Amino acid sequence: IGLTLKGTPGIVSPEGVAGLEFSDEADTVNALVPELKARGVQAIVVLIHEGGFPTGDYNECPGISGPIVDIVKKLDRAVDVVISGHTHRAYVCEIDGRLVTSGDKFGTLVTAIDLKLDPATRDVISARADNIIVRSGTYARAPEQTALLEAYDKLAAPIANRPAGALTETLSRVPKETGESPLGDIIADAQLAATSTEATGAAVIALTNPGGIRTDMSKREDGAVTYADLFASQPFRNQLVTLTLSGLQIKNTLEQQWLDPRRPRILQVSKGIKYAWDGSRPYGERVIADRMMLNGQHIDPASSYRVTVNNYLAVGGDGFTALKEGTARRFGIYDVDALYAYFQANSPIPPVTTDRIARVN
Repeated sequence: IGLTLKGTPGIVSPEGVAGLEFSDEADTVNALVPELKARGVQAIVVLIHEGGFPTGDYNECPGISGPIVDIVKKLDRAVDVVISGHTHRAYVCEIDGRLVTSGDKFGTLVTAIDLKLDPATRDVISARADNIIVRSGTYARAPEQTALLEAYDKLAAPIANRPAGALTETLSRVPKETGESPLGDIIADAQLAATSTEATGAAVIALTNPGGIRTDMSKREDGAVTYADLFASQPFRNQLVTLTLSGLQIKNTLEQQWLDPRRPRILQVSKGIKYAWDGSRPYGERVIADRMMLNGQHIDPASSYRVTVNNYLAVGGDGFTALKEGTARRFGIYDVDALYAYFQANSPIPPVTTDRIARVN
């Protein structure tokens, strides 16, 4: 049985799943078990895009937490093995008497699962797994795949190798405890710069989602940055949208960063905006209103501001439904092209001071 997670609508474009229903994972599986049994199936494996957070090594499972634990405990006893994912972690666990595995991310591991079935009952009588590190340097390249990749590399090279600018230090996408990251700051600044004139949207604020920032931008020895480097960090090619929001709507948007308290999604903010959030306050009250500032002035709940986001966020992606209330929408260039223009105009990019977001408690 294969399924995605109940929270899918909160992590994909809402337009892409309109009209679809995402139910409780365990309830969905349990409703299918009788259908399989009616067809004589006794050995049942669940493949699910949901996971957990272990504290041990890649083949261990001490102290695992997260959604997968409760899901497995609710599953019908007929389910023998659960192959999980989503959290990009590696583990081999026994939860509620069942084997539960996860193979990290990006093909770094292959999980070898061995099942022993009883030929009489046709059910699983033992299950074990081993996460094996993929040491790609020790294996021969597949000729057909290598040729395919080389053909596309040749086509992409004129675009990918275009000089974009230069770095003075690596720009990390890893957030501080406040949720802000150096690369996130630069991307937000680039989106503001691309939409700040009257002709391009008159934006005074830019917000971008951390999930759209896919990798660090590492400094080479000569500091050079290419279009391919920018594209690796911003690969979704989302279009920028500038819209009008009230100060209250901006606060409501920021409050939605904790829609899922287990995985807060802290938006990256452009220069000029500063705010603080309180981790001890309940959902909907974490952003400290009198510490929301724009260019040294308090953000007025009743005033209007032009705010740039990408088209994924503009339709409520990642659960930021407050952005759907934005009016006077103006569509601009693509996010990666805004980043390219910013590097062209501002290189070498100086060190970044991540002080736009503050956290108390």
